[in-house]
Amino acid sequence: MPLHTGHQEPDDHPVTVNPFYAGANPVGGMTEAPPKHRLPDGPLPPATAYQLVHDELMLDGNSRLNLATFVTTWMEPHAAMLMGECRDKNMIDKDEYPRTAELERRCVAMLADLWNAPDPSAAVGCSTTGSSEACMLAGMALKRRWAQRNADRYPGARPNLVMGVNVQVCWDKFCTFWEVEARQVPMDGDRFHLDPQAAAELCDENTIGVVGILGSTFDGSYEPIAELCAALDALQERTGLDIPVHVDGASGAMVAPFVDEDLVWDFRLPRVSSINTSGHKFGLVYPGVGWALWRTAAELPEELVFRVNYLGGDMPTFALNFSRPGAQVVAQYYTFLRLGREGYRAVQQTTRQVATGLARRIEALGDFRLITRGDELPVFAFTTAPGVEAYDVFDVSRRMRENGWLLPAYTFPANREDLSVLRVVCRNGFSSDLGDLFLDDLGRLLPELRQQPHPLTRDKSAATGFHH
Repeated sequence: MPLHTGHQEPDDHPVTVNPFYAGANPVGGMTEAPPKHRLPDGPLPPATAYQLVHDELMLDGNSRLNLATFVTTWMEPHAAMLMGECRDKNMIDKDEYPRTAELERRCVAMLADLWNAPDPSAAVGCSTTGSSEACMLAGMALKRRWAQRNADRYPGARPNLVMGVNVQVCWDKFCTFWEVEARQVPMDGDRFHLDPQAAAELCDENTIGVVGILGSTFDGSYEPIAELCAALDALQERTGLDIPVHVDGASGAMVAPFVDEDLVWDFRLPRVSSINTSGHKFGLVYPGVGWALWRTAAELPEELVFRVNYLGGDMPTFALNFSRPGAQVVAQYYTFLRLGREGYRAVQQTTRQVATGLARRIEALGDFRLITRGDELPVFAFTTAPGVEAYDVFDVSRRMRENGWLLPAYTFPANREDLSVLRVVCRNGFSSDLGDLFLDDLGRLLPELRQQPHPLTRDKSAATGFHH
């Protein structure tokens, strides 16, 4: 979450209250308006407090039109009902809410089976607040296992983690928070993610693991996990270094099993030690819930697991936080039951068809060049075509926002900082009809954009709204 500072100016402008909000006393709200940046002296009627917050939130963007986020923005009413019924349940109180804990255990078992664990009953896992926490836990396990293998050299030696420069920011956070050197494979030409051989060349005796992304948030492409494991197999044959792989499957781990069944990326590869996913992305659950799984208990050092006698029960936990809601875990189990494999396959295949179809139609406009086509994650990136000089991707993003579309424009990282793109995430709920409306609005803007004397965005770093 972003860090905020307190309000720096005098609190001269209290919240404005419509007289109709004040109930039986229409002028009450006008004479007793609450301040914005300090606690009010007294209470407000619930209807008044609700309306004040409701009205301010109307200025937020429409989440269904947010093409930047991977996070689920629509669920069935029945799922919302279950979440409402569980909003008061604390996920950490497993002794008090044993059935909620059982649903969490079943979800872990289902994912172990889905991801082809050699023995699903031997796999271990947990729910998290999202993929960021799941990645932190996986990274901690990698570091602790490395430290155990190198007890004679650590803490003197500095551990490192190898990954592509395209990883989500949570991996940079992990390396900073847990004092691990981040060794990143840069982009090169039209390769926008990790290169297996380049990753292997960065490994040494201090490497705790290599992270493979399924798939990249920059362009929606899968990283070649099988090729990465093969490169590390060859490295072990040459040097004896046995480097584990963690698959950050925040989105792809809930896409590939259903629509890319022949793609080998999961626990079928012996070198894959752990996998994470976001239940609140293509797991189709409202935020926030994630999942982290390890091939066997041996992959998760026992000393990282806390066994707490809490309110009368023995509770093994592996988490960065303690209390958190159980509603999202319940919603994940509901969605697994509701859809099953065939239902998930239908949903993910539909989103991919929407993505690939919309990508082709955008390319056909002639003003844009596709970077990816939505045929892996249902996500694609595109930039302006050669010869388009009157406007850039930041102009397109700004103008599409006028029609309610939240279309991210951003610049790629090191070695391809010359490339700025737009990206479309096609989630469940972004239908082909909405795709038609998006294309209509984009088509209507192009004649105006073509008449600009030059791109109008001066500070591209400030214009970039892509952070996830």
